[in-house]
Amino acid sequence: GAGPVIRGNRRRRERGQGLVEFSMVLPVILMLLLGMLELGLAFDHVITLSYATREGARTGAALVNGGGAVGCGTGQSPDAAVVDPLIIAAAERVLTSPGAQVDASRISEIRIYLANAAGEETPGRVNVWTWAPGAGPIVDGEPLDFAPSGTPGYLACSRSYSHPAQSIGVAVRYRYALQTPIGAVFGLFGGDGGGLPIADRTVMGMNPAK
Repeated sequence: GAGPVIRGNRRRRERGQGLVEFSMVLPVILMLLLGMLELGLAFDHVITLSYATREGARTGAALVNGGGAVGCGTGQSPDAAVVDPLIIAAAERVLTSPGAQVDASRISEIRIYLANAAGEETPGRVNVWTWAPGAGPIVDGEPLDFAPSGTPGYLACSRSYSHPAQSIGVAVRYRYALQTPIGAVFGLFGGDGGGLPIADRTVMGMNPAK
């Protein structure tokens, strides 16, 4: 009569072992699922940032120095002062459009710069704009939510469209706020559970002179 008892004990041990193994694997599965979900949510933000930099760079490439003879002297580039506000306005319209997932207040910088052959910033030739809701220049009757920060290094009046044309870059630096509980897990292990840095840039050649 002892045989059935032994088999019953063995089955219970196997069920207990299976439960322990499942409890060990479950956190890994949940982390993978949360990670995939977080990446999907972050990708929506990346697409919006990409579209914003593209619109900004397209505006800058079309406006170049604002019109008139290129240069920063008297009578040259008469509308240069409106170029960068219009670039920022183009990017801001995307970032704050209905349905956009991006939290514009988490954008640390929008950078307008002279791009080198590799599409990177030319040292010292950068204009930085930072989040300042309602305190930026007025465009189309409304103040921008970004304002110039520091001394501009890339004056619009200096932008050349003659051959070979310069290239203008627009970059956005953003801190994505984690949407799922995976942020708390990162925090437990010393990571930054409060956000993920994301950057995007677009470079376009200035429209050349005809």
